[in-house]
Amino acid sequence: MSRRDRPERPADGGKADGALRTIGEVSRETGVAQHVLRYWEGRFPQLKPVQRAGNRRYYRPEDMALIRRIDQLLNQQGYTVRGVQQLLESESRVKDDPAAILRAIRDSLVEGLAWDDRAER
Repeated sequence: MSRRDRPERPADGGKADGALRTIGEVSRETGVAQHVLRYWEGRFPQLKPVQRAGNRRYYRPEDMALIRRIDQLLNQQGYTVRGVQQLLESESRVKDDPAAILRAIRDSLVEGLAWDDRAER
C-alpha cells in the first residue's frame, strides 16, 4: 500500500472518525471519566463497547455518539439516569418495531372513525 492509498489521519494526530477507541481515548475526547463510562455501561444496555483480549473495551463511532448524548442529557439538560434510561428505551422500541407503530396509528384512526360515526347518529 503506497502512502497515498493509506487513510488520512486527522491533523491533530488523533484517530480517524470511524476508528475504534479505547476507554482512555473516549474519556479524553468526551471529558467523561473512565469510571463513569464503566458505570454507564451497566446502566445503559444500549452502550455496548466491543471487548477483546484482556477485556479491553473498544468503542465504536455509534458508542461515541451515544456517550455524547447521554452526557448532554445528564449534565446539560438535567435528566436523571432513570430519565435517560426511559428515553433511550422508548426510542429503541420505536426503532425496533415500526410495524407496531403503524398498527397503533391504524387502530387509533379506526377508533376515531367509529367514534365519529356514532356521533353523527
